[in-house]
Amino acid sequence: MAAARALLLLPLLLASARAQCPAPADLKNPDGSKICAQLYADDSPYYAQCCGGGVLRAQPGDDVPYIPLNWNDKISSLVVAPRCELNIWSRRGKEGSSHKFKSGVVYRLQEIKKGLFGDWDNSISAYYCTCN
Repeated sequence: MAAARALLLLPLLLASARAQCPAPADLKNPDGSKICAQLYADDSPYYAQCCGGGVLRAQPGDDVPYIPLNWNDKISSLVVAPRCELNIWSRRGKEGSSHKFKSGVVYRLQEIKKGLFGDWDNSISAYYCTCN
C-alpha cells in the first residue's frame, strides 16, 4: 500500500523538483558575491515549474550587446536581484524594442507585452545589467 502511494506521489515530486525560480535575494555566485540577474531558457504554464532549462547569469555591470548565439531569442523567464536593473533589447547590438526589469521574478516572458502584438518570450538578443 505504501509503495502504491509513493508511485502516485512521484509525478508530483518530480514536477516540483523540475524547476523553481529562486528568490531575487538568493542570486549569489559560489563566492557569495551578487549576481545581477539569471535568465532561463524554459518556462511552464505552472509558475512553480518556471525558470528551468539552461541558466545565463548576468553579473553586475555586464553589458552584452551581442548575446551568445546559443542564447539569442531563447530566454523565457528571468529573475533580477534586489537593487538591480536588467535592460533588454529585441535585436542584437541593442537595437529594436527595449524593456527594463527591476528586482523580481518574471515567471513567463510571454506575459510581458512587446509592442501591440508581440511579447518578450524568446525575444531577448542583448542586455545590460546594473546594481546599486
